[in-house]
Amino acid sequence: MFPEYRDLISKLKTSNAHFSKIFDEHNQLDEEIRHHEKHYSSDSTPELKILKSKKLHLKEEIYTMLKKQ
Repeated sequence: MFPEYRDLISKLKTSNAHFSKIFDEHNQLDEEIRHHEKHYSSDSTPELKILKSKKLHLKEEIYTMLKKQ
């Protein structure tokens, strides 16, 4: 995610607790989504939609924090 910000992400993960938390949450949701897609036949379950929505919200928050640096 955001390879052009790789250095800044590394810096923020060590210096900003909130950034680190939401970055980790985003990655955890990504894993849950992949697991769900792999083990369930429907790609549009309500649970999956909620997970994807949460992940998108976190990604937007991460991007906003990166742009402010």
